[in-house]
Amino acid sequence: MTHDGNMRWIHCGVGLRKVRIMKKIFVCLLTALGLTTACGQQHFENVDVQGFSELIEDPNVVLLDVRTDSEYAEGHIEGAILIDQKQSDFMEKAQAELPKDKKIAIYCRSGRRSASAAEKLAEAGYQCFNLKGGILAWKEAGKPVTTDTYEVDVFKTKSGKTVKMHALVHASIRIEYDGKEIVIDPVTKLGNKTIDYTTMPKADYLFVTHEHFDHFDKEAIKQLTGEKTQLITNKRCADMLGYGQIMVNGQRSTLNDITVEAVPAYNTTEGHLQFHPKGRDNGYILTIDGLRVYIAGDTEDIPEMAEIKDIDIAFLPCNQPYTMTPEQLIKAARMIKSKVLFPYHYGQTDVTGIPSQLQGDGIDVRIRHYE
Repeated sequence: MTHDGNMRWIHCGVGLRKVRIMKKIFVCLLTALGLTTACGQQHFENVDVQGFSELIEDPNVVLLDVRTDSEYAEGHIEGAILIDQKQSDFMEKAQAELPKDKKIAIYCRSGRRSASAAEKLAEAGYQCFNLKGGILAWKEAGKPVTTDTYEVDVFKTKSGKTVKMHALVHASIRIEYDGKEIVIDPVTKLGNKTIDYTTMPKADYLFVTHEHFDHFDKEAIKQLTGEKTQLITNKRCADMLGYGQIMVNGQRSTLNDITVEAVPAYNTTEGHLQFHPKGRDNGYILTIDGLRVYIAGDTEDIPEMAEIKDIDIAFLPCNQPYTMTPEQLIKAARMIKSKVLFPYHYGQTDVTGIPSQLQGDGIDVRIRHYE
């Protein structure tokens, strides 16, 4: 009996030891996948497809795709920012591009990489939500995906209508609103990037700020022009085209349900004045159902910016010698005090430090890949 009892104790001990080992392996595996912390807790929330779909309708939520470039190009949820979780600089890029006062909705292929990314971001102070099952579950539920590789930001107007803003290239912006297409400074080719505007709807409103090749492209205008297209530009570009509605600095116009103000855009630094002389070029303020959008064009931090009020979204350029330095852009941002700021037209200028420098100003700085 004693011998059998000892054998039962030995077998029981071995089994207990195996259970403990398997439990440790399981916890370690979950930790490696970002599903738990070392203490067995997670700092983010897993959300099913329906909950995720409702979540990303909120304009205060940033949608993040953490897959690779090739996966993103094959199909992604519209409006998603791409930051590859596998890259060594993932956290550096994420912290430069993602505002901490916004909720971050994250997805990948199956939910594993996004869970790992969500845990890292949560530990850095972000409020994160992970799509359970990833984009595979999203597609299985019949939810839409897009192959459009342009980054999209979604906003709501005062009456709740949706406005989508697409980062095309450099200074080219596409805006969708209430079935209307608005395009600013379209160009077909810049550097290694080519835009085929024939794949996009015809523009209802086309805006051109000035005549430089990275803003004024006759072929792009031709591709976007339909029977109802209205072209709004400065005098120089209208003269070069032979048509177009001319607006000058200080002028205001109403285009059906959109109000347009042409505002100054010029250089102030000695030695740069010839690039954009005062009075020639336009910036534009568009008021779309109460949502005020300032597209600065090519300008420095001019004193007239102090008179620009109640801006919801601002696009400010950042590349000397033609526009602003990061320091000038920060000064301009503090004059304008927009709710959301997009640095654009930045070429090779490093703009990644701008969000942290404006963190205490209550400005949501979003860096998009225009180049």
